[in-house]
Amino acid sequence: MTDFAKLLEAEIPRLRRYARALTRDVSRADDLVQSCLTRAVAKQHLWQPGTDLRAWLFTILHNQHVNDVRRSVREGVSVAVEDIAPVLTVQSNAISSLQLRDLETAIAKLPQEQRQVILLVGLEGMRYEEVALVLGVPVGTVRSRLSRGRDQLRRLMGMDDEDVSSENMDVEEAPARPRVTARRAAPAPRAAA
Repeated sequence: MTDFAKLLEAEIPRLRRYARALTRDVSRADDLVQSCLTRAVAKQHLWQPGTDLRAWLFTILHNQHVNDVRRSVREGVSVAVEDIAPVLTVQSNAISSLQLRDLETAIAKLPQEQRQVILLVGLEGMRYEEVALVLGVPVGTVRSRLSRGRDQLRRLMGMDDEDVSSENMDVEEAPARPRVTARRAAPAPRAAA
């Protein structure tokens, strides 16, 4: 096995996890990963050793997924709701199970651009710069999509800002600072001529 093949093999679990989250279907995700790996092997000469292989592979996977979605829209592919596989692993705890199901449903309702960023940052633990490379967008766009996606998830999950801050804050909150607003100075009175 070549060094490149070993590097590819090490990235397969991450690729599969992201593909499953994107497609919400195990067999389609596996097909997507397979076509990504096939393309990576065929285009191996384009990868520069020393650069981020994971970002390169995620870019290939992302572009392949976009092409597949466009093709399915053109061809009018339909999917039965019953055929959609769960995205996340369900824990035995009933409350956790319901929360995960609700989260999965909420993530599925996000616009594709926000869902991709949420999954790459939250699920894959990628840095903003890596996500920007994968998606081919500026880092600022990644940040804004992530912020909007998180806000939308909070709304979809029925959490307001107070719920989020009170549940997730272990430190004492700083007192609110008074809001300072800049105002234009009033024009000087004109002298009579």
